[in-house]
Amino acid sequence: MDWDEAKFKHLGLWVPVLTVLLLGACQARPIPDSSPLLQFGGQVRQRYLYTDDAQETEAHLEIRADGTVVGVARQSPESLLELKALKPGVIQILGVKTSRFLCQGPDGRLYGSLRFNPEACSFQELLLEDGYNVYQSEAFGFPLRLPPSSSSNRDPATRGPSRFLPLPGLPPAPPEPPGILAPEPPDVGSSDPLSMVGPSYSRSPSYTS
Repeated sequence: MDWDEAKFKHLGLWVPVLTVLLLGACQARPIPDSSPLLQFGGQVRQRYLYTDDAQETEAHLEIRADGTVVGVARQSPESLLELKALKPGVIQILGVKTSRFLCQGPDGRLYGSLRFNPEACSFQELLLEDGYNVYQSEAFGFPLRLPPSSSSNRDPATRGPSRFLPLPGLPPAPPEPPGILAPEPPDVGSSDPLSMVGPSYSRSPSYTS
């Protein structure tokens, strides 16, 4: 047996050992989930949810202090919402001003609750290609749809899903700098019309009685 043959035989004895070690390392280290939705885990976004999908009027979802959920034509403090990811593809929606969670009952009725109920207040978020999103109750499967203005929030959500466009919540505008007061016009009747002499020195000490 020459040297090359002996070296090849020696190497062949290590192949099974190396294979076992590599397989053990792969089993000990799980392959990470490459789902792009994982990047939203724990993420918090402030958004206005705007819809124009078969509604009577274009509207923003608003959670009021009394727990009612309505649609308003203009953005308002009550329509600024906090969307927080609970797990991939599932979020909770909180009214920033009212501190009420958006929830949906078994009949499809929307309401705002001061307490988070995982069953009633968790919504699946589906991202559409046109920038709009569709939300539906994770527990009941009802789509998130604003009630018509004439229903007083009592009609169940029996129609198809409504599309919402998440609009970024703008930060509060910085306070405006104090304005510069315009100079007062000179007093032409004064001995110091341009106020170049302070008020306490407007007269010479010689004239002080």
